[in-house]
Amino acid sequence: MRTLILNTIFAMSWLSNFAQQANNKINIISKEIDKMKIEIWSDIMCPFCYIGKRNFETAMSQFANKEHIEIEWKSFQLDPSIPEVPKYQDNVFMYLADRKGMSIEQSKKMHEQVVEYAQSVGLDYHFEKAKVANSFKSHRLIQLAKTKLLGDKAEERFFYAYFNEGKNLNEVPTLIELGQEIGLTEAEVNEALTNNLYAQKVENDCREAQYIGVTGVPFFVLNRKYAISGAQQASDMLKTIEKAYSEWQLENPSKLQIQQAPACDVNGDCK
Repeated sequence: MRTLILNTIFAMSWLSNFAQQANNKINIISKEIDKMKIEIWSDIMCPFCYIGKRNFETAMSQFANKEHIEIEWKSFQLDPSIPEVPKYQDNVFMYLADRKGMSIEQSKKMHEQVVEYAQSVGLDYHFEKAKVANSFKSHRLIQLAKTKLLGDKAEERFFYAYFNEGKNLNEVPTLIELGQEIGLTEAEVNEALTNNLYAQKVENDCREAQYIGVTGVPFFVLNRKYAISGAQQASDMLKTIEKAYSEWQLENPSKLQIQQAPACDVNGDCK
């Protein structure tokens, strides 16, 4: 009997202390179980992908339910045939002219038009600095960054590095530098570049794009029901996002809001 009383007192004391600690240290928050997913296929050497990113960000800033959206960046290579050392590595104008069979003047004119378009969304392209490079290594690093919730940050940094700073995104020292800037360690960058898992992830994204009919980027897929192809205006993107989300809400009427607080689970863990 005495043992039972002591055990009861001990249990009550533990619960009282635990509750007090919880009140002092834990903020009750509301967390939604699921979100509508938006997948974005993109290549860091694609000028319209960077423009599309800006337009998408503008649309999302005006979207009332943006906290209920999950965004995933997907890998896509516009030119996977680019060798380790491209023929016109330091001249993007010659690279495009050679690849498209056009004159250097036509290539420069096309780039000038893209520069003007980029300026309309606040981007300042410097194609004269651009270094033509195979983007596969960069995509491997983006795949690892995604596992650290740094996918968007990686995309933004790589875009700026290519279009503004003229960095070679196929060089390992450059990728280590950029990776560290977004919050990765040198070891993690090397892991992304040597572990075949991340190469497979890039290849899987590219195959998936081919399967669903993606022939150009940027390509936005909303809830696997709607798609936005190209760097469309933010206002048009917003309309599609709102339409997709309203339908997603109807398809998910039982979304629960969980009030998180101290609790014990079936495994006997109390926290």
